Amino acid sequence: MKKHYITFIFLFLAILGASITRHYSESWDELQFYRYAGHALESYSTWPKQGEIIVTGNTYDNYGPAFVIFTSLTANLLHSFNPNWLISDYRHFIYYLVFLAGVWAFHDIAKRWMNQLAAITATMLFLTQPLFWGHAFFSPKDIPFMSLFLLSLSFGFRMVDSSQLISFDSLTQSARRTLLSLSALWLVSVFSLYLFTDAFRLLIENLVRSAASGETNIISLIASDIHKVEPEVYIQRYFVFFLWARSIFFLLSSSILLFSARRHLPSVFRILPSAIILGITASTRILGPLAGLIVVYYAFRVSILRTNTAYSTTKHATRNTFIFVLTSYAILAIITMYITWPYLWPNPSARLLESFQVMSQYPWKGQVLFNGQYYSSTNLPLSYIPVLLAIQFTEPVWPLFVVGLFALCKNNMALASTLLWFVLPLFSLIITRAPLYDNTRQIFFILPPVFFVAGLGVESVFGWLNQSKVKAGIALLLILPGVVAGIRLHPYEYVYYNNLVANPDGKFELDYWAASYREAANWLNDNAPLGATIVVGDPQHIAELYLRNDLQVSSGNESPDYAIFSIRYNQHENNFAEYKTVYKIERGEMLFAVIKKK
Repeated sequence: MKKHYITFIFLFLAILGASITRHYSESWDELQFYRYAGHALESYSTWPKQGEIIVTGNTYDNYGPAFVIFTSLTANLLHSFNPNWLISDYRHFIYYLVFLAGVWAFHDIAKRWMNQLAAITATMLFLTQPLFWGHAFFSPKDIPFMSLFLLSLSFGFRMVDSSQLISFDSLTQSARRTLLSLSALWLVSVFSLYLFTDAFRLLIENLVRSAASGETNIISLIASDIHKVEPEVYIQRYFVFFLWARSIFFLLSSSILLFSARRHLPSVFRILPSAIILGITASTRILGPLAGLIVVYYAFRVSILRTNTAYSTTKHATRNTFIFVLTSYAILAIITMYITWPYLWPNPSARLLESFQVMSQYPWKGQVLFNGQYYSSTNLPLSYIPVLLAIQFTEPVWPLFVVGLFALCKNNMALASTLLWFVLPLFSLIITRAPLYDNTRQIFFILPPVFFVAGLGVESVFGWLNQSKVKAGIALLLILPGVVAGIRLHPYEYVYYNNLVANPDGKFELDYWAASYREAANWLNDNAPLGATIVVGDPQHIAELYLRNDLQVSSGNESPDYAIFSIRYNQHENNFAEYKTVYKIERGEMLFAVIKKK
């Protein structure tokens, strides 16, 4: 029973999530992300047929679509079996399950750096943060990316640990030469064909236009009627032919290489799961490769340890093994990222660079409420991130973090991971004043190290105690603030602020996802008369998703029966001031939205 208690905990959490998923609303820009997913899926058809991809615009393409494509396909499949749930509710449950997968990965990593009791306490402290729990049900970007980042590290560390099972010592000289030659040939040819897609298209265009103007070249020899149609017709035709020829070459050459690897080195396939997860992480957000960098550092540390303890005859083999494993890991991750991110296909290197530049200086033009004042997202005070991190985690987190710093200095891998994963990104964000909005949600992926260090603090505190019951009691007390706050705020856990802030209303961002619109729609479904007209403040589409079919949502401001407005940017005060407020969506002293009646 003890052996499987983690499994039972996660099973319970999955059932709990299924029972409360429909309490949560669709979030502000979720709809647009699934339009983007639809365009990305459509590109899998248009690219091989027309040599074109569907561009969504407004920077959505600079996010990789891997996760939203997976979620869209899975949610639609589940909805076909049980249409009693909305498709958006299925999406939310998938988000939550991915969050639980991230929590599992957190625990898997924590066990490496601390004892079992401290690891499970740190994991529960991480899990019960209202900030994370609330976002887990309706964030299509931030929580999934954080979870995928954690999974990339967990599987990457496991890959490095099992790399000693991949040995070249058993290979003959001929087998080694064959594998190296095939790998080098495949790498140069395939990467050249894909990296220079734009150059090949330009070459085809130049040849076609030259042939159309009367010059003799390979195109004029094989296309006798090139003068009878527009050059664009043949440019598209031959580019599509190039895409198909390249795909056939890729499949054939990859099959030959994989067959050879399976024959001579079957254990190499242990690399595949971790590489695929890293590729999907990178195809969710451009900073995903940071997880791979931490895995490479871990491999470097393990390589040094194994080399120092190995006999001189095996040191060279150990070094070569790690080089081969990490090279294969990187190549497979890049391939996965490319396959799952259609926007990259026309010009991979240029569009990757573009995505990195866009994501590092995201052009958000709204205003950010911080400490009672509105700021531009590009001109936030230096205190923005530190203050929010201080007030949006439960009270035990930062004291435990401080205690854990002493233990962190004695744990080289945990220390290096914290520096690479949390400290350096945090300081770079603060110093460069990178554009941020909606509090800290865009940087969730750098925050797990805070809880790993807090877990080391828990281990230190438990080290001072002898009785197991006392340790268990303290562990429960540590997670209690998050559980109590979550119950009190449900289903708006993500607006949590701890007791350092007496009342955040009017001082800090609250319901920036407009998650309260589902509750507003439900109230109107229960109370509005048949055919009532309703005006909804931005984002209107959320309320429309949940309102009764007979209720008419008006796009204008002509004397409706009811109006729904969020408090963000004081919409509730600036519109229909003469109407009476008949219902408030609030928790404690925090007001999220209002319903007004004529």
